[in-house]
Amino acid sequence: MVADADPASEALGRPAPPPWPAALAFGFGSGLPELPAEIPAGICGLGRGARPPAATLGPSMTTDTRPSPTLAPQPVGHRTFSGIQPSGTVHLGNDLGAIRNYVRHQDEYEPIYCIVDYHALTSTHDADMLRSRTREMAAALLALGLDPNRCTLFVQSHRPEHTELAWLLSTVTPVSWLERTPTYKEKKQSQPDDINHGLLTYPVLQAADIVIYHATSVPVGRDQDAHLELSREIVRAFNHRYGDTFLEPQAVHTDAPTVLGTDGVRKMSKSVGNTIDVLAEPEVIRRQVMSMVTDTLRVRRTDPGRPEVCNVCQLQPFFGDDYESLWEGERTARTGCVDMKKLLADRIVGHYAPARERYLELMADWRQVATVLEEGAERLRPLAQATLGEVREKMGLR
Repeated sequence: MVADADPASEALGRPAPPPWPAALAFGFGSGLPELPAEIPAGICGLGRGARPPAATLGPSMTTDTRPSPTLAPQPVGHRTFSGIQPSGTVHLGNDLGAIRNYVRHQDEYEPIYCIVDYHALTSTHDADMLRSRTREMAAALLALGLDPNRCTLFVQSHRPEHTELAWLLSTVTPVSWLERTPTYKEKKQSQPDDINHGLLTYPVLQAADIVIYHATSVPVGRDQDAHLELSREIVRAFNHRYGDTFLEPQAVHTDAPTVLGTDGVRKMSKSVGNTIDVLAEPEVIRRQVMSMVTDTLRVRRTDPGRPEVCNVCQLQPFFGDDYESLWEGERTARTGCVDMKKLLADRIVGHYAPARERYLELMADWRQVATVLEEGAERLRPLAQATLGEVREKMGLR
């Protein structure tokens, strides 16, 4: 059965949404508005066509921030959206837990990556600090392998349509949904003197970030399913009240590990102060690695180790294929914790050396990075404005 034409959908360049609940079924390119085929030189691409040779940064790490040639249009693929907080210098948990997946997804999906500075305002109130952290995060993402010819990278505040859509979505979102979110409850404990409205409505803006570009999926760890489910609930609430407008974003579960900090207990986090800053100077990295807590039951050098619970041993597989023999050395006490720490530090320093060099180059030539961010935001402008146009019409604002 062929559905009647939907004028709003035609204006967006996408087919009319199928009858509910068939809209939940996603295929590559289903329901996706096509991004502009004619792309100015230098614009961040979404997997369209060839690109100039990129500067090699090491295994699976490439980036090239030079202007690209006009990219040939190709069919729209499976569009993903990921946001990352501008927390400043990238640490090991950021890379292993998210950025490596970002780099890989450039060849598997049509990815949009956003530095979410609006979200950061819920806890960062220093303007200079926020600007600095945003710059550091952008340079780090490019240095670690994001290629502006295979993804779109931009800063959230550069597309103010996000906040308008968030307000519109908030009118269909019950307060009780927001009060039950685990993050809000955690923030009430961690920053009791700053329980601002943004903390409560954070999930609504998060939903707007995703659906304004009609992303079909969001890469998440399995422990983050609850966060995405709230976005899906908001989409269902809007579609129920105003008609099928947004696709429900699906979770793409990644194999990203939960990286423990140097204390061996809590997740690696700048707020906790237990990070390994992979783009820092080698002596800083070595000092941080040597401070790591290992197997607390291994008191003497001659005691057999337990690599399954040793935080240092658990990181070895990410930096070498010989981890099983290293683990056996621990079990038999052939090697000690200090030996493992020194080896891990050497490997981390060596692995990130090319990215560190590129990061310093980008920080010294900020205009290069700023161009990537500006062109990424400009590329998304037609789609963001078209989505808002449809939403305003359906809500009676036009």
